[in-house]
Amino acid sequence: MRNTLGGLRPWLHDRPLLADAVVAVLLAAAAVSSVHLPLAQDGPTGAGAPGWPALTLLVLGCLATVLRGSRPLPALGLVLTADLTLALLGEDGPVLGFAALWLVYTVAARRGLALSLGALTAAFAGRLVAAAARGDLADWTSQLFEVVLTVTCWLVGRSLRLRHAYLAELRDRADRLERAREADTRAARAEERSRIARELHDVVAHHVSVMTVQAAAARRVLANNPDGAREALSAIEHTGRAAMAEMRGIVGVLRTESTPAEREPRPGVRSIPALAAQMSEAGLRTRLRFEEVDGAGRVRSCAGVDAEEDGDAGPDGVRSGDGDAGPDGVGVGSGDRHGDGDGDGEEHAPPLPPGVDLAAYRLVQEALTNSLRHAGPGARAWVTVRRGPGELTVRVEDDGRGPVPVPEGERSGHGLVGIRERVALYGGILRIGPRSEGGFEVDARFPLKDAR
Repeated sequence: MRNTLGGLRPWLHDRPLLADAVVAVLLAAAAVSSVHLPLAQDGPTGAGAPGWPALTLLVLGCLATVLRGSRPLPALGLVLTADLTLALLGEDGPVLGFAALWLVYTVAARRGLALSLGALTAAFAGRLVAAAARGDLADWTSQLFEVVLTVTCWLVGRSLRLRHAYLAELRDRADRLERAREADTRAARAEERSRIARELHDVVAHHVSVMTVQAAAARRVLANNPDGAREALSAIEHTGRAAMAEMRGIVGVLRTESTPAEREPRPGVRSIPALAAQMSEAGLRTRLRFEEVDGAGRVRSCAGVDAEEDGDAGPDGVRSGDGDAGPDGVGVGSGDRHGDGDGDGEEHAPPLPPGVDLAAYRLVQEALTNSLRHAGPGARAWVTVRRGPGELTVRVEDDGRGPVPVPEGERSGHGLVGIRERVALYGGILRIGPRSEGGFEVDARFPLKDAR
């Protein structure tokens, strides 16, 4: 029996009109069974029994509840009209009172506050007029009980509506949060894809460009200068190994589990001297200059090195030293130090933030790669890394001694886009354009939080 009822409930829930019709028929049957239907109106048993008109009104009023699901307000109006008509005929309709309570509950549960209050007021007025027509107003206890019962039905319906609205709001909020989470996930994935693409471009484009230039040089001198060709091929091998090492580093970061060999330190400002040496081997003479300035803009310490070690002056007129330079403005070896402050070259600046450190290196790498590809044979480049209070300035310049034709398919422009993205990511300012003296210049300024 329990299983039968359990299966019948969801079946009726999916067919609300049929369920309302079943309830309406049950109410009509209850109304008929509550009265005596005489076979003849003038028989002795007919005394006090309702006539056919009253019984018809009673049944029609009960059947009006079939409209509860679609039109509860008209259904309530029909029930109250039938009850009032029965009262005027001097007949009772207790089942109609129950139907009116049910419809008041339905209106409160399915309609807004204004309509539900209107239905409650109409129910009070209709039942009050019907009670007056029957002469039942003197029984104030019954009237008070009916008022309390009607208000209770209205409150139950209203609370059910508010609960449904609250649950709907929770579902809607959960859906919005889920959509926002999915949007954040998509944005994070897109950002991660962009970061990976940027890293791959910076690594692959730089090393492949260097290898291309060296391979072209080896091809040109292969017949007349075998030793030079072997050196170029050796440089190509070295560049390829460096590219593979950086690729392993990127893969090691992306993999969930990586070996210690794959978790090599990322390149930074301290790797720029090796980068400059590599570019010089590829044919782009590169000079470095590291500076550290104080709050007044005075140079506390600086160091410079020309990868070709011929001491020619850079674009700012400062000649290179004869030793390696460190990225903190202090020579790693015996590099020259020039300054007008009181620094003795022993004080080191705090480490750069890892993201800024990598961004500065990638900027120099991409700028030198572009100079190698576009500045022409015999071109020179100058790299200046200046660290001041709250700011890191990175400038790469070349003298642009004649452009090198680049096939149309290789002009992707992703490198400059990557530079702009990196600088903007750390709140920096980037300027890219030609120099007044000729050539090209890339200048970036990164804000630092470790101002001293």
